[in-house]
Amino acid sequence: MDFSLSEEQTMLQDSVQRFVQNDYSFDQRQKTVKEGEGFSREVWQNFAELGWLALPFSEEVGGIGGGPIETMILMEEFGKGLVVEPYLSTILLAGKALEEAGTSAHKEGLLGEIIAGSKLGALAFVEPQARFSLNDCTTTATKTDAGYEINGFKGVVLGGPSADVLVVVARTSGEQKDDAGLTLFLVDANASGVSRRDYPTVDGLRASEITFEQVVVNEADVLGEVDGGLSVLEKVIDQAILAVGAEAVGAMEVLYKTTVEYCKTREQFGQPIGKFQVLQHKMVDMFMEHEQTKSLVYMAALRLDSAYDVLARKAVSALKVQVGKGGTLVGQGAVQLHGGMGMTDELNVGHYFKRLTTIDALFGNTDHHLKKYSKVA
Repeated sequence: MDFSLSEEQTMLQDSVQRFVQNDYSFDQRQKTVKEGEGFSREVWQNFAELGWLALPFSEEVGGIGGGPIETMILMEEFGKGLVVEPYLSTILLAGKALEEAGTSAHKEGLLGEIIAGSKLGALAFVEPQARFSLNDCTTTATKTDAGYEINGFKGVVLGGPSADVLVVVARTSGEQKDDAGLTLFLVDANASGVSRRDYPTVDGLRASEITFEQVVVNEADVLGEVDGGLSVLEKVIDQAILAVGAEAVGAMEVLYKTTVEYCKTREQFGQPIGKFQVLQHKMVDMFMEHEQTKSLVYMAALRLDSAYDVLARKAVSALKVQVGKGGTLVGQGAVQLHGGMGMTDELNVGHYFKRLTTIDALFGNTDHHLKKYSKVA
């Protein structure tokens, strides 16, 4: 199997690397996180000008035609820089849902604005009682003469504070945990009946809890088939898992390399601590977990690039299990070997660990995907 990148893919990797190294310092990132929306609109427009917002979309909808492999390349470099701009929430969740299920009017209008960087979106699908089950939904959309009326609650809406439009998962028929009966809707984030509680997440991003009370949407706001939204949601989430898995690989690489360099210079008992065999073993374990995770990212990307089938879904779940296991070992090891410094906000090590911890919980943790892997036929 050939894992070498094409010329275009190498150019993409180089351009993102240069941006992160030259224009996205850790100090600048920390300053951005604490101000305003928690990300830079100027940087977001740079993403649009560089074509990164168009990257994962087909040429038919105004995109560049990149696939899972290109997304993997981009997100791995974003992971190295701890990028906080809402690429995951706007492009890979809301944007991909629009591409998968939207009408031609949706794609020419709203999706075009998202690709241009003028509109931000968010996918509202998480509910407290559901844990990680995508089909467990109590938010309802009732048919009316005017269209639909949405009532319910969504938690942990990534990118919710800055979103102009929400892609909302609601039940249009069936019981709470039925696979059939879920429908995707476009909802204006400022529509009457939409109330939001915004908050910062532990990894420096922003999210919202959103309540929908008699929110009216019309027929044109339905994405895809009525009652058939689960298959779209599953595909979008699996693609997002690949993305955060690649991001985790980037973060893990920075952590283990930073730790190795630190252990070469930090002295104890008259010699660098990197000469102690037990610490060498620890660093080798960190390196191995990174390499294993990277291998599974490649496998999942190739599977998804080939077809979205049973093998692809199993590869995605296998990746998510390894991300949880490997990210925890690498993050904890980096903090431990840096000693007290590893716990400070001034050092980037703790912030990478926080992001890895959050990624472990996103879209299903290790236990959830172990069970899911065993059930996928």
